[in-house]
Amino acid sequence: MARILDLYCTLLKFVIALCLAAMVVLVFGNVVLRYGFNSGITTSEELSRWLLVWLTFLGAIVAVREHAHLGVDTLVRKLGPTGKRICFVINYCLMLYADWLLLAGSWRQTIINLDDRAPATGLSMGIFYAVGVIFGVSTAIILLYDLYRVISGQASEEDMVAVRESEEQ
Repeated sequence: MARILDLYCTLLKFVIALCLAAMVVLVFGNVVLRYGFNSGITTSEELSRWLLVWLTFLGAIVAVREHAHLGVDTLVRKLGPTGKRICFVINYCLMLYADWLLLAGSWRQTIINLDDRAPATGLSMGIFYAVGVIFGVSTAIILLYDLYRVISGQASEEDMVAVRESEEQ
């Protein structure tokens, strides 16, 4: 399962790079066209905004997998293995609840906005909100996998500290 999640995150990193490249081309091309040729790409602003949202959510999935989000681990590092395990389980249960709220809200927004069209591109606004669904499902799988490893005893004591300092990477 770890291998599948790592491959998935590698794919997401590639998609993130594509989103960033497309944003650069759209925004830079639009600036050159506006100032150099007094014209522009009408959909550029909207598409680059959508790509930024997708890039952010996809990057957050990768950060969850790599334990790269900000956190405070001062207390947890001082606890013994049992204390670390208890804190980890409570922490991940709270994160799963927050993820469920985001997933449920994103799903509702996707369904509500499926027939609405974006003003510049005419694309379904459901596409804009669908990234929340992708984030919610992906993050839930990652969190459940990590939680399973800790509960089943497969995780080391260091794995139970869900924050990684930049020097550790």
